[in-house]
Amino acid sequence: MGARIAVTGGIASGKSAVAELLARHGAVIIDSDAVAREVVEPGTPALDAIVEHFGPGMLTADGALDRAALARVVFADPEARAVLEGITHPAIRERAEWLRAHAEPGAIVIDVVPLLVEAGLAERFDLVIVVDVDEQTQRRRLMARNGLSQEEAELRIGAQASRHRRLAAADVIISNAGDRHALEAAVDELWDRLRALRAGTAV
Repeated sequence: MGARIAVTGGIASGKSAVAELLARHGAVIIDSDAVAREVVEPGTPALDAIVEHFGPGMLTADGALDRAALARVVFADPEARAVLEGITHPAIRERAEWLRAHAEPGAIVIDVVPLLVEAGLAERFDLVIVVDVDEQTQRRRLMARNGLSQEEAELRIGAQASRHRRLAAADVIISNAGDRHALEAAVDELWDRLRALRAGTAV
């Protein structure tokens, strides 16, 4: 099995953009957000557990998870968020391991894990890549992307690890404070390092 590589970063930092660029280079991306949506689809044990703990108000009329309703609860209550993570994180890890096991031999597999630092998962990976932006840029992008007020954006940012904690966990830092061209150049350089890692040379 090759080196275990993770991409993380704060909300609205540009993790998805980095993952997209890495996928264009040929990386196999295991996106924890996508997996997280998969493990709470109707009929899954995780969704049943969420409803059991948080109540039927967490469901839409057609029986799917009401993400907005759940977000209002967990982003305002750290204990509720911890309960949710206790339900979903094991299911996410199990599904991610299945996807990794079924990747093409020799592929560079990269996990995109937004809450890697918060969940204490950094030690599980050989290389942790942090996509970094300053907090003012992060807040502005989040408000624009999600249509949030400043207060709502700050609540979501505050629910995650601090920028300092994420950077402390990084083996590689990708700045996304500039334009798309700068990000593409940084990812090109990163890809060269990942290929060297796969080949067994130092990065």
